Amino acid sequence: MLEKLVELVSGVPMMWQVIILAAIPVTELRFSIPAAVAMGMSPTNAFILSVIGNILPIGFLLVFLDPVFRFLLRVPFFKGFLGTILDRTRKKGRGVQEYGALGLLFFVALPLPGTGAWTGSLLAYLFGINIPYAFAAISSGVIAAGVLVTLATIGVLDLFSRGYSGIILIALVLYIGIVLYRRKNRKM
Repeated sequence: MLEKLVELVSGVPMMWQVIILAAIPVTELRFSIPAAVAMGMSPTNAFILSVIGNILPIGFLLVFLDPVFRFLLRVPFFKGFLGTILDRTRKKGRGVQEYGALGLLFFVALPLPGTGAWTGSLLAYLFGINIPYAFAAISSGVIAAGVLVTLATIGVLDLFSRGYSGIILIALVLYIGIVLYRRKNRKM
């Protein structure tokens, strides 16, 4: 299946290939970063384009999941199918339900199968997380996952020796900022 996806975007400029592969729910940036580096793109460009591509669908998903699900649940064929998907997603997202947007951030940040921006958006919808908080948490999780995947792709020591420690610093600053912002809003 991955081969067919790569084949579909093969005629497109490399930059758009990476963005498209990062935006697709099956691949997301967990695939697009290593694929971009394998195609000869610099790790920094692979990271940036993959993060952009992975963040692009989040806003649309958060806004349109509710009306789409309401419509599809009226159709008997989709009702059973969607019920199964929703149950599986709820089971994966128990930590998200308990910790809210912060749990959502960590859920998306883990670069494991089924824990990306698409599933995170679905969890945010299912657990009623406010759209701005959900967007910030999922986007931050995407950035953190991008850092982890980039580190795994080129190796931690190689990353520092090439001077890419800025990626780690940016991700760390964003993460700390979100945590502090959440704590400040809880105290109000």
